[in-house]
Amino acid sequence: MENAPSARERAQPKKVHVIGCGAIAREILAICVANKLDHIELNCLPAIWHNTPEKIVPGLRDAIARARSDGFERIFIAYADCGTGGLIDRLCEEEGVERIPGPHCYSFFAGNADFAARWDDDLTAFFLTDFLARQFEAFVVEPLGLDRHPELRDMYFGHYRKLVYLSQVEDEALKEKARRAADYLGLAYEYRFTGYGDLSRSLIEA
Repeated sequence: MENAPSARERAQPKKVHVIGCGAIAREILAICVANKLDHIELNCLPAIWHNTPEKIVPGLRDAIARARSDGFERIFIAYADCGTGGLIDRLCEEEGVERIPGPHCYSFFAGNADFAARWDDDLTAFFLTDFLARQFEAFVVEPLGLDRHPELRDMYFGHYRKLVYLSQVEDEALKEKARRAADYLGLAYEYRFTGYGDLSRSLIEA
């Protein structure tokens, strides 16, 4: 039994390869540090795919194949459905992996149960996370062409009534960015501190 694992090796969790959205990389790393999840190895796909969900499933499929070729047995998908219309769930079923529960990051940061309970009140809400507060120009203004054609604002956002900033960390600079974003879009501003919501439990249980 020369090759039998030591007691320390048996006590250590098996490595988990997490394939995540780049838009939540900072939060994943913070959760790993806070909870000593040293067994997690993170691979992030481009955050800009937030705006092009048709790229997500092919990217995940390739990333899963690479992880398996590198010898990882445990793989976890750090995406919600993210606008793929159930295609991530289909991929997870085909590949035998799991993902973060919920329809999108706004929901799992808020807590999926709480997000669903508030839905009637939030039907006309446009949401920001910490990432989107930081990257509002790059991920909202520029892709929609509002910097070049500001007259399009009401076409895109006329049916919204408020901007809800779902905050993962208390940061006055980000609060101010979110307020400015609400003003830019002509929306009422609402702040909610969520922390990491259901993302924490998902990673701890992965």
